[in-house]
Amino acid sequence: MQKLLEGYRAFRAEEYPQNAERYAELVASGQDPKTMIIGCCDSRVQPTTIFHTEPGEVFIVRNVANLVPPYAPDGGCHGTSAAIEYATTALDLERIVVLGHSFCGGVAAFLKHRHDPEAVGDFIGAWMAGLEAAHASLPDEPDLAPEARQRRLEHASIRTSLANLMKFPTVAARIASKRTVLVGAHFDIADGTLYVCDAQDGAFRPAG
Repeated sequence: MQKLLEGYRAFRAEEYPQNAERYAELVASGQDPKTMIIGCCDSRVQPTTIFHTEPGEVFIVRNVANLVPPYAPDGGCHGTSAAIEYATTALDLERIVVLGHSFCGGVAAFLKHRHDPEAVGDFIGAWMAGLEAAHASLPDEPDLAPEARQRRLEHASIRTSLANLMKFPTVAARIASKRTVLVGAHFDIADGTLYVCDAQDGAFRPAG
């Protein structure tokens, strides 16, 4: 905790004074981010650092493996779905970015335990079962190296999440009216490269 408090004191002494007017504006007028990012909980992948954003610029929801679950208004507790609904009804979003990353622990757990989801706890296995559709979309390549297999599934899961987003009525309405676009992206932790999903062919290519 001491390290966290030291960081807070540095923030109060250095960063907050530099952004005091910005915070005051955000309090007075409320938030108006134009970008929503659906990212992973992984501590190595910080969206505000990767995109170098200021306070109030991005609305972020994070979960294990940056998944967008299927649209399921069944009365259950759906944290990510609630964030999507809020962002697409209360905010004037111009884009929704699904941000995946390399060496994702959730994807690795799925590949290792997909035939025994209970092996990864009370909640993780059931959550990671959301990757089944992405996995099923891939060709069977038994000779693929483990790292390549994981990268392939990381990409497929982003494409599946983009497809799941379109099942949310509030998202589909914004897309249809051209108020919002969907973007898939994959961050390589090893070299800091961001790859963006091509909307036409689904391939991931380095951002310009």
